[in-house]
Amino acid sequence: MPSNRTRLILKTAAATLLAAAALGAAGGYVVFKAGWYDIGATALHTQPVHDVLEQGMRESVTYRARDIQVPAGLVAPQRIAAGAAVYRDKCAQCHGAPGFAQSDHGQAMQPVPGPLVDAARRWKPAELYWITRHGIKMSGMPAWQFHLADDELWAVVAFMQHLPSLTPAAYRDITAASAAPPASSAAGPSLPPDAKRGRIALAQYACQSCHIIPGVTGPSVYVGRSLDGIRERKFIAGVLPNTQDNLVRWIRDPKGVDPHTPMPVLGVTERDARDMTAYLLSR
Repeated sequence: MPSNRTRLILKTAAATLLAAAALGAAGGYVVFKAGWYDIGATALHTQPVHDVLEQGMRESVTYRARDIQVPAGLVAPQRIAAGAAVYRDKCAQCHGAPGFAQSDHGQAMQPVPGPLVDAARRWKPAELYWITRHGIKMSGMPAWQFHLADDELWAVVAFMQHLPSLTPAAYRDITAASAAPPASSAAGPSLPPDAKRGRIALAQYACQSCHIIPGVTGPSVYVGRSLDGIRERKFIAGVLPNTQDNLVRWIRDPKGVDPHTPMPVLGVTERDARDMTAYLLSR
C-alpha cells in the first residue's frame, strides 16, 4: 500500500501535469485566435519543426507501404522509358531533374519539394509507389491514384531507380524520346460502384473546391450548388431526370448536357464517375 506521502506526491504531480496541459492549450488557443502564427510560404518552418514533420512522414510511409508487392522486372528498359515521360510531364515541374531546375511554383512551395535524383537511395520502391499514389497531406504533393493508371505509377517508380545514373544530357535524351504510356483499362466500368472509393475520387478531382459535399473535407464555398441531398432532387442541371446514369453523364460531359454551364470538363473516367455517383446518391 502506498503511504500517504506517496499518494500526496502522485496527486501533486498529476495536478501539475494537468495544469501545464491546460495552460499550454490556452496559450495555443490565444496564438490561434490572434492570428500570430504566420502561415505564409515566405515564412520558413523552423528546422526542428521541419525535422519532426519529415520524420513523421517517413514513419507513416514506411508503415503503409510495408505490404505492397513490387512487380517483377521493375527496371525493365520499356518501363523506365515509359516512366521518363510520366516524370517529365507530372513530376519535374516541382522536383526538377538532372540539369533542370524546378518551375517557379515548385521553387516557392513550403516545404520545398526535394529533388528526386537520389530518391531511390532514400526510399524503397514500394514506398515511392505509395507516395506517388497517395500523395502527402499539407505538403503540396498530390495523390496520382485517380490521374495515372497503376502501370504508369510503377513506371515512374522504375524511372526513379534509374534517375541517379543520368547526366543532364542523358535525361534530356530519354525524356525527348519517350511518349506517355496509354492509360490502363484493367480497372474499368465493369467493376461494381464503390461509394467509399467515390468519396476519395470526389476529393481527388477537387469537386469540393466548388461544391459543399457531405463527408468530403473542404472550404465553405458557394461557387456551385451544394451536393447535400442530391438524391432527393428530381432533375440534374434542370434538364436530366435524376438517375445514376444521368449523373454519370453530367459529371463526365457537362458541356454536352448544357453548353453554357460553368461546370468544367474534368476528364473523369467512367469508373470514377460511377463511384462518385454511388457516394453522392448514398448521402
